Amino acid sequence: MMRIWLKSLTQSTLDARLRVGADLETRIIERPGCWMKEAELQALSKDLRRVAEATLPREALSYGVFAADRSRMSDSIITLVYRRKDRHPIAFNALAVMDVPLNGQIQQVVHLGLVLVNPEARSKGLSWVLYGLTCLVIFLRNQLRPFWISNVTQVPAVVGLVSEGFSGVYPAPDGPQSPVSTSCNWRAIMEEHRHVFGVGKDAGFDEPHFIITNAYTGGSDGLKKTYAEAAKHRDEKYNTFCEQSLDYDRGDDFLQLGQMDLATARKYLTGAVPANPCAICWSRARWSGFRV
Repeated sequence: MMRIWLKSLTQSTLDARLRVGADLETRIIERPGCWMKEAELQALSKDLRRVAEATLPREALSYGVFAADRSRMSDSIITLVYRRKDRHPIAFNALAVMDVPLNGQIQQVVHLGLVLVNPEARSKGLSWVLYGLTCLVIFLRNQLRPFWISNVTQVPAVVGLVSEGFSGVYPAPDGPQSPVSTSCNWRAIMEEHRHVFGVGKDAGFDEPHFIITNAYTGGSDGLKKTYAEAAKHRDEKYNTFCEQSLDYDRGDDFLQLGQMDLATARKYLTGAVPANPCAICWSRARWSGFRV
């Protein structure tokens, strides 16, 4: 089973390493811009770019963790997967933490962010690591209190993965008919945080359907896909939902909202995590005061 030391989860800035199978290692790094030395931060940025360059056209991305901005790294949680034999990075997930008004208070929303996998590693069964492990760790650090998540995508496979993997996700083909909390000023995500997912100022927002229109003009241009190019979900309802709702020629995205809660954690542990996956070894103890 997966071993997690709760004291470390609640008291230290997270910098965890764990084995994933016989030949891979994962590193989860919380808010590296807050504590990493410049040389370490540059090395981390280099590893992220090595994955991106193997996956996308060179210089296709210029937002978020690719913006060469320490402040962006200060609001990010990075999950990197390496080959153990040569420490070569093959995949990553970059989460972002956003402050959003909720019920008259500022709450932190974890944006699921960008996932990139080297094409040579796409058959290694990394989905459970890249799409859920870090959220589970944050949930444990949050002492099992639910927190909000967001996701921006036009890819049917990802729309389905998020819809099935978290609670109360909107929009989704079988989900609620309105956002999970109407008391939250979700418009503030578009007004104040569009840089997190590389959406330019000229993008629009179809608020009733939570669709970002003309989304690929703010640094994420290289991610724009046609419907034919976008990875499909095994359940056809998500493919149909995306094809009928989004204008792929214009470059639309869904802004999905949901929650990480106990039901989500249970579903993830029983359905997504393989048997005897790893043992986490905490390699640092740095105080951050991070809570969601």
